[in-house]
Amino acid sequence: MNVISKRGLRKLTAKHPAVESDALDWYRVAASADWTCFADVRGSLPGTDMIGQVLVFNLSHNRHRLITTVFFATREIYRKDLRTHKEYDRKEWRKWC
Repeated sequence: MNVISKRGLRKLTAKHPAVESDALDWYRVAASADWTCFADVRGSLPGTDMIGQVLVFNLSHNRHRLITTVFFATREIYRKDLRTHKEYDRKEWRKWC
């Protein structure tokens, strides 16, 4: 998959430094993955949810959410935001759905 972008992911982790290693682990998995559908994603990362074209990955033992937009046909994932569980529950991220 083409993950857009690692630099942007590092910017997001600057606000949440405790999740940086988990986010970079996620990046390595996603960048080397050959996902063609949501079932493929769940096979690699079972704690993932899909709402519309938005994939929400659980990081740091379910304490953080990485919100991305995915386009399986072009094999692209765009990182949108990284939020704590509490911030995620406010549902402001749904604007990307």
